[in-house]
Amino acid sequence: MNIKDSKFLSEKKVAIVAEELTQLGGAERVLDCILEIFPHAPVYTLVWDNKKTHRRYEKFDVRPSFIQKMPFGIKKYKWYLPLMPKAVESFKLKEYDLVISLTSALVKGIKTNSDQTHICYCNTPTRYLWIDSEDYVKTAPIPFFVRPLMPMVLNYLRKWDLKAAFRPDFFIANSINVQKRIKKYYGRDSFVIYPTVDTTKFKPSKKEDYFLLVSRIEPYKKVDLVIDAFKGLRENLKVVGSGTKMDEMKKASPSNIEFVGRVSDEDLIKLYAGAKAFIFPQEEDFGLTPVESMAAGTPVIAYKRGGALESVVPGKTGEFFYPQTAESLSKVIKNFRPTKYRLDILQKQAYKFDNKVFKEQLLAYIESRLK
Repeated sequence: MNIKDSKFLSEKKVAIVAEELTQLGGAERVLDCILEIFPHAPVYTLVWDNKKTHRRYEKFDVRPSFIQKMPFGIKKYKWYLPLMPKAVESFKLKEYDLVISLTSALVKGIKTNSDQTHICYCNTPTRYLWIDSEDYVKTAPIPFFVRPLMPMVLNYLRKWDLKAAFRPDFFIANSINVQKRIKKYYGRDSFVIYPTVDTTKFKPSKKEDYFLLVSRIEPYKKVDLVIDAFKGLRENLKVVGSGTKMDEMKKASPSNIEFVGRVSDEDLIKLYAGAKAFIFPQEEDFGLTPVESMAAGTPVIAYKRGGALESVVPGKTGEFFYPQTAESLSKVIKNFRPTKYRLDILQKQAYKFDNKVFKEQLLAYIESRLK
């Protein structure tokens, strides 16, 4: 399904604006799906790392901001945080009828005219300004001599972000969780369209003797909590992913925990399918990995907060643990019975978030706002 399926939209000039193209994650999957609808739309972005995005966007018309050409602009683009509002406002977008911004930070602040339509797909209001600002000041990847200035920089960005939040004509939220945040921080209404998973590529298989965690190995992902939970269990855990805390976590782990590292998509699909259950210990805006797990026929054990509440159905496609402690998680794992979860129910729930559903909903929404 693409723009050719809509005679009305095929007559419109469309541009897409993304934050930064420096990795392949959930936000990039949404971008990929939108590019399937609008394959000829230029993609404006703050910076583009072609290597780290595995050359996926070479065939598209990618237009980075001036930050791309700054010293270390691609690898150290976060150094230029104070310049990002200027970079966002510098995009020349006057020739387009429709501009779609995909934001988790600042690109909702692009400037458009009254005769254009700007629809913002929001993964979250800017976390480091409204939710995690104290942690960001301590841990932001910036030169040490700049860190004392960060509170002043964030204060300036908060003021700009509030103004920027009124530039989109319409907001789409990636979950009810995020919809509430958009209303709380920006005072804007929004329409929910869940992010996208290609459910067709996941195939169930015979269950093996392990639980699965797929995550960046970073403090905020709560990998340490899962490790602590499995220290007192006889169950096996496979950890897929990498990050700054990987070596430290490995050293702290007993023999029933295996760090697999980064794997190919094909291997990840097999790991999902073979697991007894998928562990999702952190609070996320939405979270695509539980949906991928269900698509592979594997139930989910998730922390009872955030976007997991919208994808996991307790007793049907998984279970919740609360509070966010190793003891609470360990208790759920001890009582977990993988055989009680039906494959057809798991896959039916996952399909609600399929690429096809996302495209149909997005196209219908865009047409309703342009007509």
